[in-house]
Amino acid sequence: METLAKPQIICHIEKVLNYTIHDVKWIPASAKFVAIGGKSNGAGVIETYELNNQGAEKLSEFGKKEHFKCGTFDASSLRNRHLATGDFQGRLQVWDLENNLVPVYASSKHKGIINAIDGIAGTSIGCGAPEIVTGSKDGTVMVWDVRQKDDPVAIFKAAKEGQSRDCWTVAFGNSYNSEERIVAAGYDNGDIKMFNLRTMKEQWSKCVKNGVVSLQFDRKDIQMNKLVATTLESKIILFDVRTQHPTRGFPHLSEKAHESTVWQVKHLPQNREICMTTGGAGSMCLWKYVYPDKRVDKDGDGVPIGVIGELQMIQNSTVSGQPLCGFDWCKDKIGLAVCCSFDQTIRVLITTKLNLY
Repeated sequence: METLAKPQIICHIEKVLNYTIHDVKWIPASAKFVAIGGKSNGAGVIETYELNNQGAEKLSEFGKKEHFKCGTFDASSLRNRHLATGDFQGRLQVWDLENNLVPVYASSKHKGIINAIDGIAGTSIGCGAPEIVTGSKDGTVMVWDVRQKDDPVAIFKAAKEGQSRDCWTVAFGNSYNSEERIVAAGYDNGDIKMFNLRTMKEQWSKCVKNGVVSLQFDRKDIQMNKLVATTLESKIILFDVRTQHPTRGFPHLSEKAHESTVWQVKHLPQNREICMTTGGAGSMCLWKYVYPDKRVDKDGDGVPIGVIGELQMIQNSTVSGQPLCGFDWCKDKIGLAVCCSFDQTIRVLITTKLNLY
């Protein structure tokens, strides 16, 4: 009975596809999701599925010349619901899924594969511009405003030529008013960098020694609260980013899970203290963050210093024999999620009892 009292991760629908899937995303305010990837001949594929009584029904499919790597709806309004994608040729493209012959926005400024993409629709919360951030194998992080054609509004790269590292993940945060916005980026050498878009400078950096595969703030549109990083060699690192000490930086904790690369971290849209991580052995772990009694203390010189809490695993499950490379919670239905893995399978998941946390 004690086991059943915990949330259960249930695989509701499995669907095997005939191409490699790199990412999955729910279409906002709908029971639909997209699968993003490419075929063995190098062509890119985006398919749209809808949940119904028979399972997941394919509604549409379109293909392009180059393999798609990642996508996001987060820079688009609920009215448009445009999908922004990055591909293996370094192209950023924004698609109207109702009319996908020609992208509504496109740029090819990156010189290598776009590994990661994130977006923020500033108009939906009244804070800042609608923007997209991309991280590439060429080592650059670029920020785009879809209202400005062709060129990025910001570029962050290594200070010296030849010192750039492969950027594996990017994330927006701290967009709580029209001036403030932060981009976090993770690199193959274990560096995590935080760029301030108001000052256009690097605000903070830390090397966690293992390549950083995924980053996410617990919320994009509030003052920075928590940032979770997942890495190679089973590490999950959580930073309390509310208080930055001048020399010690942000307090953090580290957990080991999955016994493999931790591919994704995604916070539950309805509860920012809960997140899911996915692993290279097809495993999933559901976590809850518990705050300390007080979040800020004083060091010996009286300077405020953050205090870290603890991360508790509340459930785990193995749903595949291959790495779970993509995962997305549904914002409209608590506990509903979709994931994809390298066995060319998409899975719709239901996690129970999340309303009790």
